[in-house]
Amino acid sequence: MIITKSKEKQDVIDTLKDVKSVFLLGCSECASLCGTGSPEALAEMKQALEAAGKKVAGTFVAKTGCQVLGTKVELKPFKEDLDGADAVLVMSCGAGTQAMVEVFKDKKVYPSNDTSFLGNMTRFQHFDERCSMCGECIIDKTGGICPVTTCPKGILNGPCGGTNNGMCEVSPDIECAWAKIYARMERTGELDRMREILPPKDYSKKLSPKVWVIEKKKEEK
Repeated sequence: MIITKSKEKQDVIDTLKDVKSVFLLGCSECASLCGTGSPEALAEMKQALEAAGKKVAGTFVAKTGCQVLGTKVELKPFKEDLDGADAVLVMSCGAGTQAMVEVFKDKKVYPSNDTSFLGNMTRFQHFDERCSMCGECIIDKTGGICPVTTCPKGILNGPCGGTNNGMCEVSPDIECAWAKIYARMERTGELDRMREILPPKDYSKKLSPKVWVIEKKKEEK
């Protein structure tokens, strides 16, 4: 899931300094789990904006904020409210904000959140970064644990000389990624696979921007 954190309310108000009326748009998926795009977050933002003298033309939590066509359909019942708004404040991730730029081509669109990373929710509103979306996954060779992301140095063949009692030299609060990989592969009987030397990563596969189109294969008759 995409991890977001709310910008300071005053920063949002400053961004909207030339806006009199705004529509608030949240997301029921990632942003809601982060507490940045949920109905409660929208209600809190509405209160802050109205206290600053802004008119909130309407609020809505989309099913999936980054889905352009789906959200556009969901917003049809709010056409009158949206027409009366000077801007749309998107309370989801950066992808959600840019999706609404496509939907509202002639209307101001602003984000209320900072987008941080792709993460796992380990417990409610506790998130760990475990994938860097590098475009070339190697965790089939590392016990399902990504050293590119979970090792602060991104070491592909570790551990480094700084590890101490299974902890990382960068911080005593961080477990050594390669110690975790070793322990897991020992449990699953795959330690022999650690003898394989991983080659340098091809970081050209992470170059931006990327476009991916999934084409259906034609059935053979």
